[in-house]
Amino acid sequence: FYTFILVSALREGNGDEDSEAESYRDGRTGEVDRETRARAFAWCRDFLSGSWKSIAEADFQISIVSGGLSNLLYKCSLPDHIKPVGVEPSRVLLRIYGAILQTSKKNVISVMFAILAERKLGPRLYGIFPEGRLEQYLPSKRLHTEHLQVPDISAEIACKMARFHRMVMPVNKEPRWLFATIDKYMKKIMNTTFEREAHIKKFKKLMKYDLPAELASLRALLAATPSPVVFCHNDVQEGNILMLDGRDRNSSDKLMLIDFEYSSYNYRGFDFGNHFCEWVYDYTHDQWPFFKANLDNYPNRQQQLHFIRNYLSECEDNVPEDQAKIEEDIIIEANRYALASHFLWGLWSIVQARISKIEFGYMVSY
Repeated sequence: FYTFILVSALREGNGDEDSEAESYRDGRTGEVDRETRARAFAWCRDFLSGSWKSIAEADFQISIVSGGLSNLLYKCSLPDHIKPVGVEPSRVLLRIYGAILQTSKKNVISVMFAILAERKLGPRLYGIFPEGRLEQYLPSKRLHTEHLQVPDISAEIACKMARFHRMVMPVNKEPRWLFATIDKYMKKIMNTTFEREAHIKKFKKLMKYDLPAELASLRALLAATPSPVVFCHNDVQEGNILMLDGRDRNSSDKLMLIDFEYSSYNYRGFDFGNHFCEWVYDYTHDQWPFFKANLDNYPNRQQQLHFIRNYLSECEDNVPEDQAKIEEDIIIEANRYALASHFLWGLWSIVQARISKIEFGYMVSY
């Protein structure tokens, strides 16, 4: 069931693509709309100051950055003939929160972002405001799904995850995020209605499953699965991992995790299982529904062990005597929490299908 709900709730490659795609168009062509441009200019001028205050809006440069299913991303730059006069950057990344995040605890997210930046686990923060924030623009490329299988990249992701998990953050340390979020989305879904016929059919199909009973079964399984509570990223997918420009190919510090909107104290197994699920999904497909899925790409046992061993090597100075048992326990932990990932993001997708303006096939059959 869990595989079904994630895949079917996310996207589809056949049937009524045109009717569904139309409902997700938000005007994000090659041009930035006038209102967004004006708001971006005002934010950059007010928060970055320096040379940004001396330019006219006509000279302000802004372009759409690809990527991001929860936010809208833009690169904002000074014109080439204007140089910084102080410490202000010449270009930044503007992140405008999506509908869900605009109603969540933005202040907590901003605090976490700033601390992670200080500890060089994330980009620098330049400005925060109710609608979003200004971040350091890092010359880089986002990973693609196939990169997750590359052994040295997988090893570094594991190490970065381990460092993330060692963080002590000034936020609530109770692991409420996972099931509180699932319960929140479940409540929304049980009271959701759709207007488009294509959505109505798929929603009715999903609702034939007894979601509350499935959730109760999932809770019982995870309650019987030991998993330490750590500070989790909660969304370690390829689009949230940057390959930094100018780093040696053999460097062990060429990657950076980004996008901490879902970060919280959580059960460690969720970060493992969620990341393993992301090996399956390619979100760079350029036609509706803007994704591909290949279940054969889910990491096999050796790939999981490679990831887990690199994670443990970052956490432990010495190899423990019971290393083999620890590895086996983590494999069970990770794959059980992968079910929670399926359930959570399946519900999330249904909610997004109802409220998001981002062009993406959030609720389709596969």
